[in-house]
Amino acid sequence: MRFRFRAWEGESPEERFRRLLPLFEMLLLRSGGDVDTALDWLERVAERYGWFDEAYGIDDFRRDLERDGRVRLEGGTLVPTGKTERAMRERALERIFSGAGADPDGEHASRLEGGRGEPGDLVRDWRPGESLEDVAWTESFRRALARDPEGGLLGLREQDLEVREREREVSCATVLLVDVSHSMILYGEDRMSPAREVALALFELIQRRFRRDTLDLVLFGDEARRVPLDRSPYIQAGPFHTNTKAGLRMAQDILRGRRHANRRVFMITDGKPSAIERDGRIYKNPFGLDEEVVNRTLDEAVACRRAGIEVTTFMVARDPLLVEFVEEFSRLNRGRAYFTGTGGLGEAVFVDYLRHRRGRA
Repeated sequence: MRFRFRAWEGESPEERFRRLLPLFEMLLLRSGGDVDTALDWLERVAERYGWFDEAYGIDDFRRDLERDGRVRLEGGTLVPTGKTERAMRERALERIFSGAGADPDGEHASRLEGGRGEPGDLVRDWRPGESLEDVAWTESFRRALARDPEGGLLGLREQDLEVREREREVSCATVLLVDVSHSMILYGEDRMSPAREVALALFELIQRRFRRDTLDLVLFGDEARRVPLDRSPYIQAGPFHTNTKAGLRMAQDILRGRRHANRRVFMITDGKPSAIERDGRIYKNPFGLDEEVVNRTLDEAVACRRAGIEVTTFMVARDPLLVEFVEEFSRLNRGRAYFTGTGGLGEAVFVDYLRHRRGRA
């Protein structure tokens, strides 16, 4: 065996660009879609680790972003293109599924809504006209022998047949409710980036795998507002209180028009409710658990339950008042609540989403 050696020429500019691109996209997510801020952060990191040199620096990377159609100049400011937004969704989905130990393309057997799924544990009587593929033969022969012990296999009759029910995927209408109150960016912890990542990844999952599902994004601070899904990378917290009631009311208004088998709300929050609308104005009380604010918000838990809407709450902080409120809210709604912190938020949301897309065939 012969080897041919030549001088090491280092990494080409194209290779350097491709290697830095995933980091830039991650920083872009954390900056809320601000290209200049993401580039500034990238330059600082690159200087620390020696990733840029005279042959290839931040200006070269910026030019490559424009040349590759990743960013464009708009009103004198660089902004992400649709190509970058798609890449961010794909990477968000891959990161979350790798953390959950799953495959985003292999989680379901069929691209069609209502796929056959896997055999379940329950059996029922076979119905005329149904395929024999799902007949539970052991149970059917057992029934035949119980009726006629001497009949053997030839004694099997139509009324003896039982089928094993299959799990099937059911359509789902989901509202992702994201708290954008000021506390989501206070205390040295970034709670908005994980929320953006969840929105991006859910959007990508539904587009890729569950085209007949729906996803709506609602932000709630002093008030609630519905945001187009393609604006997910740009959502920001602000100087707001936490009007949980307004968010839940808007979610119900959206889901009331959906005809999916499952209608549910995923609520990501880090604080207790502290605001409601009263007499056409926003009443705010950030201190403790305001009885009026809490009770009017809990009314929405009951309203959601009566409408058949399950609310799953993901708490990204261990505020005792938040925990106290969410426990009572979940009891009234008959929903679920998780303390995930920021690290496990995406995995928790996706496990819950996929688990509750299944019903009986």
